[in-house]
Amino acid sequence: MNKPSSTDATPASGRLGTFAGVFTPSVLTILGIILFLRLGYVVGSVGLARGLVIIALANAISVITSISLSAVATNLKVKGGGDYYLISRTLGLEFGGSIGLVLFLAQSVSIAFYCIGFAEAVAAFFPQVHPLTVQLIAGGAVAFLFIFAWLGADWATRFQFVVMALLIAALLSFFVGGIRSWDSALLAANWASPENGAPFWILFAIFFPAVTGFTQGVSMSGDLADPGKSIPLGTFMAVGISILVYFAVAILFAGALPNQVLSSDYAAMKTVSAVGFFIDAGVIAATLSSAMASFMGAPRILQSLSADRIFSVLTPFATVSQPSGNPRRGVLLSAAIAFVTIALGQLNLVASVVSMFFLISYGLLNYATYFEARTQSPSFRPRFKWFSPPLSLAGFLICVGAMLAIDLKSGAAAIALLLAVYQYLKRTAGPARWADSARSHHLQRVRHHLIAAGADPEHARDWRPQLLVFTQDTKRRVPLLAFAAWIEGGTGFTEAVQIIEGEGLAARKVQEAAHRALAEAIASGSYAMFPLTVCAPDVTQAMGVLIQSSGIGPLRPNTVVLNWMGESAKAISGIGAYTYVKNLRLIFRQGKNLVVLRMDPESWGRLESRPRDGRRIDVWWQGNASSRLMLLLAHLMTRNEPWDKTTLRVLTQGDGTRIEIEKEKLNKIMEDIRIDAAAEIVDNFDAETIVHQSADATFVFLPLTIRQNRILDPTGQSFERSLPRLPVSAVVMAAEDIDLDAAPEEGLAAQIARAADDLDAARKKAAAAEKVAAEKLTALEMLNSRLNALENKGVSGVVPLDAREELKAEIKDAESGAEKAHRQAIKAKVKADDAAKTIDALNPGSTSEKEPLK
Repeated sequence: MNKPSSTDATPASGRLGTFAGVFTPSVLTILGIILFLRLGYVVGSVGLARGLVIIALANAISVITSISLSAVATNLKVKGGGDYYLISRTLGLEFGGSIGLVLFLAQSVSIAFYCIGFAEAVAAFFPQVHPLTVQLIAGGAVAFLFIFAWLGADWATRFQFVVMALLIAALLSFFVGGIRSWDSALLAANWASPENGAPFWILFAIFFPAVTGFTQGVSMSGDLADPGKSIPLGTFMAVGISILVYFAVAILFAGALPNQVLSSDYAAMKTVSAVGFFIDAGVIAATLSSAMASFMGAPRILQSLSADRIFSVLTPFATVSQPSGNPRRGVLLSAAIAFVTIALGQLNLVASVVSMFFLISYGLLNYATYFEARTQSPSFRPRFKWFSPPLSLAGFLICVGAMLAIDLKSGAAAIALLLAVYQYLKRTAGPARWADSARSHHLQRVRHHLIAAGADPEHARDWRPQLLVFTQDTKRRVPLLAFAAWIEGGTGFTEAVQIIEGEGLAARKVQEAAHRALAEAIASGSYAMFPLTVCAPDVTQAMGVLIQSSGIGPLRPNTVVLNWMGESAKAISGIGAYTYVKNLRLIFRQGKNLVVLRMDPESWGRLESRPRDGRRIDVWWQGNASSRLMLLLAHLMTRNEPWDKTTLRVLTQGDGTRIEIEKEKLNKIMEDIRIDAAAEIVDNFDAETIVHQSADATFVFLPLTIRQNRILDPTGQSFERSLPRLPVSAVVMAAEDIDLDAAPEEGLAAQIARAADDLDAARKKAAAAEKVAAEKLTALEMLNSRLNALENKGVSGVVPLDAREELKAEIKDAESGAEKAHRQAIKAKVKADDAAKTIDALNPGSTSEKEPLK
């Protein structure tokens, strides 16, 4: 027979079914040592009523987590790694790597725990044993189980069937003995809590490990023939049967022995049992089965974790033996950890922390399901339909609460270790080799926030630079992208655009290459912006369409950034100066602010060489919209690390005889708008003054105007007289006026509120006018009725002429009053309609028309 070879390939397809691969390891771990040696103690210490509550609460965690587990397992093609695989493919490699590492360690240490429990049960058969006997027996048990783990899942499954037979025999023996010893009066007496019973949460902590084995089958996911079907079915079968067993055993305990005996005798199950030997066999079988399940699960978690190459040191453990796909290197490491743990003998120091790791994994499984469902991703289509996102979130919170209730210090230690590994992976791990749900989560949050932002009216306090950067000149692209990142200041959004002139297949190929180059330029500078390349037969037309159509909802570009046309006057795809200025006018007429960067390699090199401490930005201030925009952009530049120690200087023209007054006035403006900047008064804004004042600055902002297809400086002259002699500069023309000191009560929201008040008043006035008109009409009808009565009376008798004429006069006055009231009601209604239209004009999303006027 050929020896199995080792390879780093994915393990071979699983052959285990639901019963052998999921149900058996899960139910054998759940029906463990707590059932045989501690359930009677719990019932006796707290009474049957509260004992059933403890069982129900603990199993509620397992049921909720099983629901979450089934939802995720039926939404993914589950591979090896169990909990680790499901969590990492949902919450990402940082959480997955953290929980995978600690779960492997926890399960490896658990092998030692269960084997020591087995050793203590065996040692109890002998009256006097050496202190090292327990450790020697435990080591022998690890060696014995190692053989089955080394041979693979098939051999381990055969061993588990033997263990299951012993467990069934033990339970049958107990049930027979419990039924024979049944006493209804004793059951009633044991229902209430004893006077000196142990605290509820301490007993819950003692019992809870009994339900922590239902995910053992998930750890075998790589050996299952159909994980998506077997995991939910096998897990629910194991959980359901174990719940029935625990409830039945607790009731039989209360009906067979008094609470005092139950709370003082850990071997109460053997006392009740028809054949005590089977209970001893059951204890031994329970410990060995739990140890075997951990021995099978831990190496598979390690193999899956190693195959993902999250921790480079673990890469050798990705190797599996063929054709069985058994992770034998992981089996060796798990056995080594178990032997070391037994040799140390200080199990109590880490026992509670290990239990916390399992609780953390259950909590993260619940949260992963909630997280996946909350993304509302179209790809989340689990075949298991009986799950609820709020229920999964509740399961996560219950797990956290249980950790704190069981042992606050151990829970904090487990969480701290998990977060430490998470932070380590966040800093050191490379790119993930799979897609998790993080991006879907971000996209769903973006959708939610965009809709919410679009529903609220705009306000000056919300203004942010939404930049559209045209990067046509590839030689000057890097400085332009850096400048755009500076003035965006980490507050807005930037889209870097390149227009490829042309049509057809050839243009599309050029577009693909250009997009890659643009994306690489953005990535090389780590700029927070998005690349966009488009093909168009005409650059100017494409620019106009992009300016109007870019963005979504409230995230529309408000500022266009581009390079100065340059000495060749052909900065944009070879177009001339006339077309360049024409494009600038097009941008401005579309209501977008203009920011044009002027630099050359020499001036840019000087800027980069300037130390951070000695930098200065000059802003040439004219007190208009462009000045306010320049000052805000200069301030945003100082939020970036290269400019965080930069000083701002604002220069404005003033009367030479009132320099101090003008400077004080400008300083007051800076103080009001909360921007630290030094004021400087100059005689004029001509080119020589600008160069003289700002030649030693690091960066300069200047206002521009466009007249007769010419770009002009503040004096109406060409910039060519000043810009070539200045450091790197930006010329700016604002298409909107930004209020740098806007009050919360100002703006569109306040206008809508006032219009809503007017609408409310108009509706009240219209309602009052309609009421008066109705009253007038009612009075008129009554007068007409009286007149008709008089006319009828005149036919049969004599009616005084004066009475008839007097009534007609009253009717005439009433008709006049009713008509006047009707006109007033119509006017009031028109005013109310006008107020509603005003609100709709201010805020298209208004609900003013949802209450129609009658």
